[in-house]
Amino acid sequence: MSVHDIRSAVRPDPDQPMVDIANYVADYRIESEEAYDTARYMLLDSLATAMMAMKFPDCVKHLGPLVPGATLPGGARVPGTSYELDPAQAAFAIGTQIRWLDFNDTWLAAEWGHPSDNLGAILAAADWLGRKAEREGGHALTVRDVLGYAIKAHEIQGCYALKNSFNRVGQDHVILVRLASTAVATHMLGGDKEQIVTAISHSWIDNGSLRTYRHAPNTGPRKSWAAGDACRRAMIHAINAVYRGVLGYPSALSAKTWGYYDVAFGGKAFQFERPFGSYVMENVLFKISFPAEFHAQTAVECAMKLHGEVAGRIEQIEKVVIETQEAGMRIIDKTGPLANYADRDHCIQYMVAVPLIFGRLTAADYSDDIASDPRIDMLRETMVVSENLQFTRDYFDPEKRYIGNSVQVFFKGGGSTEKISIDCPIGHRTRRAEGIPILLKKFEAAMRGHLPANKVKVILEATGNPAELEGMPIQQFLDMFTL
Repeated sequence: MSVHDIRSAVRPDPDQPMVDIANYVADYRIESEEAYDTARYMLLDSLATAMMAMKFPDCVKHLGPLVPGATLPGGARVPGTSYELDPAQAAFAIGTQIRWLDFNDTWLAAEWGHPSDNLGAILAAADWLGRKAEREGGHALTVRDVLGYAIKAHEIQGCYALKNSFNRVGQDHVILVRLASTAVATHMLGGDKEQIVTAISHSWIDNGSLRTYRHAPNTGPRKSWAAGDACRRAMIHAINAVYRGVLGYPSALSAKTWGYYDVAFGGKAFQFERPFGSYVMENVLFKISFPAEFHAQTAVECAMKLHGEVAGRIEQIEKVVIETQEAGMRIIDKTGPLANYADRDHCIQYMVAVPLIFGRLTAADYSDDIASDPRIDMLRETMVVSENLQFTRDYFDPEKRYIGNSVQVFFKGGGSTEKISIDCPIGHRTRRAEGIPILLKKFEAAMRGHLPANKVKVILEATGNPAELEGMPIQQFLDMFTL
């Protein structure tokens, strides 16, 4: 960390965390084929969530140019649409598509978040650069190149999240999306280490957005486009650093009084558990079965197992006991009226009630129509949510990274179901063999649900051959998803 006299105008050396990111992005060679394989599935999963989001008008309205007519022929495309936009606005649109349904990958630690959010910036930059290279006879990035940048973005976001809790100081986790996307996008645009540090310094000076939109009583749909906003801001910082030569701020973190640490992080410097590598991509959590906040994924699985036993006895239920991790208690334990979709998909009681009643949990189940079923709120009123200390310990254990929940139903007049307890969801690394076939079915169903049959055929053929796919220029791959 830079130590600098607040009165001195001498510019210090850059803060070491910014230098470490620049060195990693510019120099680190990824050797892990497991990371590349997982990144390939992550790309397909993210595009699946993007196509699924196209069924929701509140998402689609965000995807075009910032103002009518501000398109860019030859610019970056937005999958599932005909839009061609400047790369910053395309980053916003793609990031918004991927995040809208809360159905893309997840990382849980001291901070939580969704590392595939960074694809908003990565795909926008890659497509714009690839199309530019086609016009000018240059060299385009391949799909494998893009996977490498995704691995690095996952690693930056995830390694910061291991020991540093931004939510505890009231800031949203998308601050790490902006950080990681800024770093990799700057390098993608041709930036050197100094320019990466410059862009990162601007990202930290932006400070963080408040988590207000994720929590009662203000929960609302901004949480679904917050990552897109972070990607757009990241592209602006990258463009400014590489193409406009803006000045960097070397002690953006450590400057006394005015730096990020003092202003926003209680005067504490960041802590790190491990050096950057490919750990995060290898261990990332996929949301495969349910569009639900990840701390509740295993709770939904438990409820699904109990559905057959309780569905015909909903009126006889006296109490539903849910045990979860400390983070789940803090984020999604929610009582009282739920105002909208965003309220419901961040309420563990709602996410357990729906599968107990209906034997399913889909994006449509957060709609007003389903929420109006009186049995849901009746069940929510019977629910008791508490912390299971073992679930919390396993959640933070770097060798486990479990996200455990248990559910047990008690009936009026006596009797209960078995207590169903699940340590890790189907998207966990320890359940990859079980989960990947389901992920691929999710991908195919999402493609068929939005794109023309001829496009789907080409996409499935391309994605069914990993070696061919990874060697493909990224703009040719993304062309398959345009309308």
